[in-house]
Amino acid sequence: MVEPYASQSGKSGRTSTAIGVPVPALLVSSRAMEVVLVALATAIVLVPVVVYPLPPLADYPNHLARMHVIASIGSDPDLARYYDIHWQIIPNLIMDFVVPPFARLVDIYHAGQAFTVICVLLVASGIFALNRALFGGWSMAGIAALPFLYNQVFLVGLMNYWFGIGLGMWAMAAWIVLRDRPWPWRLLVSTLFAAALFFSHLAAVGIYALALLAFEVPRLRQRSTTPLARRLVDFAATGLPFLPVLALLLASPTWALARAGEIEWSLTGKLEGLYFVVSTYSDVFDLALAAAVAAVVALAALRKELRVHPAGWILLGLGTVAFLAMPDITLTAYLVDQRLPVAIVLWVIAFTSMQVPDRSARYGFAVALISLVAFRVAEVGVYWAKLSRQTADMRASTRFIEQRGARVLVAEAEAVSDVDALDYGLTHAGCLAIIERSALVADAFVFAGKQIMSMRPAYHRLVGSTDGDLPGLDELTDKDAMSGPGGSDAPYWQQWQDNFDYLYVIYTSADEANPLPERLTLVYSGRRFQLYKIR
Repeated sequence: MVEPYASQSGKSGRTSTAIGVPVPALLVSSRAMEVVLVALATAIVLVPVVVYPLPPLADYPNHLARMHVIASIGSDPDLARYYDIHWQIIPNLIMDFVVPPFARLVDIYHAGQAFTVICVLLVASGIFALNRALFGGWSMAGIAALPFLYNQVFLVGLMNYWFGIGLGMWAMAAWIVLRDRPWPWRLLVSTLFAAALFFSHLAAVGIYALALLAFEVPRLRQRSTTPLARRLVDFAATGLPFLPVLALLLASPTWALARAGEIEWSLTGKLEGLYFVVSTYSDVFDLALAAAVAAVVALAALRKELRVHPAGWILLGLGTVAFLAMPDITLTAYLVDQRLPVAIVLWVIAFTSMQVPDRSARYGFAVALISLVAFRVAEVGVYWAKLSRQTADMRASTRFIEQRGARVLVAEAEAVSDVDALDYGLTHAGCLAIIERSALVADAFVFAGKQIMSMRPAYHRLVGSTDGDLPGLDELTDKDAMSGPGGSDAPYWQQWQDNFDYLYVIYTSADEANPLPERLTLVYSGRRFQLYKIR
């Protein structure tokens, strides 16, 4: 196990570090410097989410619309006509708990922004908290993780998952701090964290369990003076905090999805998941950033200033096995396995210490790491500055939906099998009409067992029952889609010209023509989308 950051005083009364470099100036100045660096790096990485209240994240507008419904349904008759809120035991509720109460104090966009800031801050601070709990001091290793807080998984908008990753790190830090204290406190705190992680995201519970296992395995060997039976009982007790989680899952409607939903394993998805760790908008910038971070880490390792806690290596192994075994689709959720690598990478970095005794080298590593954080933030900031105009354009278009409580269909200009990150801001932006015009939007997340928001029975047939692809214009203009008989097996856009008032077409080109002039009137043409009124 890596020694703690600071050791006891020597005979001379002067403080020394664990690596044997004397003088209190090193201890004091290096610690003060590292605290400043940690604060500076964290402040830099928060800039994009602080600057942009409506970030261009794929699923985010859909989740934000649900937050608005939860907060406003009691005072908005149009929302109450379409939607229903039914609280259940679902492992995906933390945003539903936090944002709606805050939205009653500020507008929904700033309430959602505050939650997004919390998500990023929770992961960043969780890395440093776990690192400090393990090594007894502030390490620059955590700064190496910050550029990867913006990645493909974050851009998809999996906010509850991101919240759970950060909360899990804090849970692990608490476990380490309490490990050698009376066991009731440790198990009580871990049980509370495990329950909170359940309501954040089910995957976050699994990653926390893997991390606990990785930390406890080496202790079985290290505590060789303790009788084996006692060590095994202590080891087995680590799993007790997860028993309430198991009970919650069995009582949840989400459990039924395991039997009803499809399960799909994809090799392509595995490769994409690995690239998701570093990818955002530009392959060139992403790969250059990854290479630069790897170079800094490799240099620290060659100088023997980088140490990985044994639990870090075990977690990397367990995470690899879990990643290879996990399906791409299960519980009717997508990207199930692809979201795991970035979490494992961040956790392993949190299990790593970088202590550089040489003052000039320490400043060199600090400048390099802070520069890489700034590089990533600048890249994301440049793209968000452009993409935020697109989301603002979509929000402005909702003013052209004349009546409140209109019914809105969303379609793609053409079938898109793999949406580029540059178009994520449009993916569910039609749901802004729920916020701005109290509309029924056909692609709102209202899936049984996954969200507490559902449709009123009279409108069930007008929304998708699963998180599938949007209809393409070729499907909407098909004769059967317009005049075919409805029914339980018919797609929700069947007879769309009679059931909906407006149509958003997304991913359009600059010269996109009206597909059905006799049925549709163009009322707004925006950046990569069009809004039509259905006659």
